[in-house]
Amino acid sequence: MNLSKHPFRLNVGFLLAQPVGTSHTFPFEFEEIQISEDLDLRHFQGEAIFNRTPQGLLVQGKFHAILSLECARCLEPYDHLLEWEMTELYAFRRKAAENDLILPEDAQIDIQPLVREYALLEIPMNPICSPDCKGLCPICGVNLNKTQCNHQTQTEDSPFAVLKALLED
Repeated sequence: MNLSKHPFRLNVGFLLAQPVGTSHTFPFEFEEIQISEDLDLRHFQGEAIFNRTPQGLLVQGKFHAILSLECARCLEPYDHLLEWEMTELYAFRRKAAENDLILPEDAQIDIQPLVREYALLEIPMNPICSPDCKGLCPICGVNLNKTQCNHQTQTEDSPFAVLKALLED
């Protein structure tokens, strides 16, 4: 476990003198870690594998962590499992770089921006705590997962009210 101020900054200089095909794995495990101001993760685990290629260093990562989110239906907090993979090339020369990732002269690569970017892509736009979440009552606002209220949703205004009447017959 890396407890430094920059836990995702990796010294990969030893791979530069190695033959093409050489790889090295960097494991990561944190009980809690703040990737950025907008991303706090728990039970973070994963690994980054660096492979020496003729063009540069190919990094392949596989990670998972727990993120606290708020359900879009019931507004209750819940723990969401994030799982993501990433593949990027840190090129030796700018001409070979497709994504502007150039291997720094000091061979210190900070993969934290990549970890953050790929993790953010896995966060659902409308997080739901469970598929059967009932949400909130539109009239009184009570969480229908915890209690039942006496309000009935008004279906007369719905264009499907006629179809519902047919099902009741």
